Amino acid sequence: MKFKLIIATFAASALMFSSCEKANIDVDTTPGDGSAIGEVSGVWQRGSTQVIKGDIIIPEGKSLTIEEGVTVLMDTLTKPEIVVKGNLYSLGTADNPVKFTVNELYKTPAKKFGKLWGGILAAQTCAELVLDHTIIEYGGATTSDASTSVKMGLYKQKAGENLPALWFSNVNGRLVVQNSIFRNLQEDCTYIEGGKIIFANNVFYTTGVTGGEAMNFKSGCLADVAYNLVYSTNTNALKLSNAGDHTPQAYIIAYNNTMVNTGWRRPTAKGGSIWLESTVRADLYNNLFANTRFGVKRDPKKPEDARSKYSNNWYYGFDQTTVNQFQPGKNDVIAGTNDVKGTVAGENDPKFVNFPLDNPVTSPDFNTAWDFHLQGVSPALTKGTTAFTRHHKAGITMANGITYVSPQPAVFVGAYGTKL
Repeated sequence: MKFKLIIATFAASALMFSSCEKANIDVDTTPGDGSAIGEVSGVWQRGSTQVIKGDIIIPEGKSLTIEEGVTVLMDTLTKPEIVVKGNLYSLGTADNPVKFTVNELYKTPAKKFGKLWGGILAAQTCAELVLDHTIIEYGGATTSDASTSVKMGLYKQKAGENLPALWFSNVNGRLVVQNSIFRNLQEDCTYIEGGKIIFANNVFYTTGVTGGEAMNFKSGCLADVAYNLVYSTNTNALKLSNAGDHTPQAYIIAYNNTMVNTGWRRPTAKGGSIWLESTVRADLYNNLFANTRFGVKRDPKKPEDARSKYSNNWYYGFDQTTVNQFQPGKNDVIAGTNDVKGTVAGENDPKFVNFPLDNPVTSPDFNTAWDFHLQGVSPALTKGTTAFTRHHKAGITMANGITYVSPQPAVFVGAYGTKL
């Protein structure tokens, strides 16, 4: 299948690595591998490699579909941004995910926190964005006055900002992020300013040099956040806020998530697990906190909506310092109904299948051999609740006819029950 790309015209292939200020023209490319700069839309076909030489823009009213197994290879010299004014559908599979990445030779310990390309930046005209079985890594470059996002007034609209891997800003839009991995990023993994939203079955790790959250939601968001694993974010796994003066009021339902070692690399004590502020409405159920800094914590000067609910969350601390920090009544930490919180180090071991509970809490390094499923003898298998209603039980239907449904809650706590 052919698709249209607007790419820079060069006299020879070697010049494709030079200035991206050349005029863009319409060309037809082959169905396979390609290079892109400027406006793009259509289909990137399964298994292909798309080399992104400079900033690309999906125009308003158009869509780009990325099929399974596509590698989107970002140029580390130009550090491209992906601006979505239309729609983006990244549709990988478990066996063949889509990958937004850089050349393997740049994946060194010195580049652990990315900064090698920008991010996916969805303007207010973006109606739909789906990331399914998609890996996003080594992004989070810092903007300059020359950045397309700065010139277009996107994200924070100024130079010197560390870009999130994903920014979405349409309060009337639809956003689904599921079965995906965010890793090796400079600051926020996601920064969401509105929309009907599902975040489910994702993994976040090795993110944040001096700050940054895994999932950062602002006003205008109606989000179901479930079955996500967050490991060692610099600050919070979830930052929930109604800041931004958008309508509707931010209302986040977060359930059955596992958070491990989050927040200990934050130089100040602002947060570390789930942070609530600015009249956000938040319902938090069945979440598992293991060796995290604090638990659910509020901003005392700008607290959450009084209708917020907290229930059946589980806390474990390997050492006494950790246990002391998640006690309610201290440090503006919030207590929930039917929470499991011990007072002594080592109480309430969730019994993960494979994770060293004495793993240094300040280490951002993630071992993919770790297994956060619960053993069959885990006391956490029956401590969850299903007695609540999520936003998108009936699903979010996209223009292409695909409906995404937020997953049902489970009677276990955390993101994973026993292994099947």
